Amino acid sequence: MDRPLVGIVMGSNSDLDKLRGAFDIFNELDVPFEVTVASAHRTPDDAANYAKNARDRGIKVIIAAAGLSAALPGVLAAHTTLPVIGLPLEAGPLKGVDALLSIAQMPPGVPVAAVGIGGAINAALLAIEMLCLYDRSFEDKIREYRDKSSEKVLKARKDLGDLPTAPIEAFS
Repeated sequence: MDRPLVGIVMGSNSDLDKLRGAFDIFNELDVPFEVTVASAHRTPDDAANYAKNARDRGIKVIIAAAGLSAALPGVLAAHTTLPVIGLPLEAGPLKGVDALLSIAQMPPGVPVAAVGIGGAINAALLAIEMLCLYDRSFEDKIREYRDKSSEKVLKARKDLGDLPTAPIEAFS
C-alpha cells in the first residue's frame, strides 16, 4: 500500500460498519488511507497527537467519524491545519442530529467540513476532491466514479417497466 493520504479517525471500533462505504470508495479508486480509533473524551492526548503528526506522515485530509456530541472532529481540527471532514454517525436518541449540529456549528477559527448523517461515501468523495489539489490524477478517478453513477441512473430510467415515461426530449 502507498503511503496513506487520508486518515480516518473514529471514536470507537463499533463504528467500523458505518464507515464501510468510505473504505469501499477508497479501495475502488485506489486512494491510500489509514484507519484508527481515538476518542476526544477517553484518549484526548492520542486524538490531539494524531492530528498534530498527520501532516508529517503524509496525510492530506482527515475524516473524523463521531456520533452523539461529536467532539472528535473539533478536537482534531484544533490540533492541525489539515482539512477535517466531520462525519456524523447515527447514534443515540437523536439518531445523529446532535452529531451533525455539533460538527456544523464549530466556533470561528476551527473549521470542520460536514457531510450528512451516515454520509461515509460523501466524506470519502469529498476527501478525494480535496486530494485533487495535490494531485490532478485524482480528478480522473472522480470523473470515472461519477460516470458510473450516471450510468446507473440512465439504466434505472430505462428499467421502469410498463410505466409511462418521460420522452428523451425532456432531458435536452
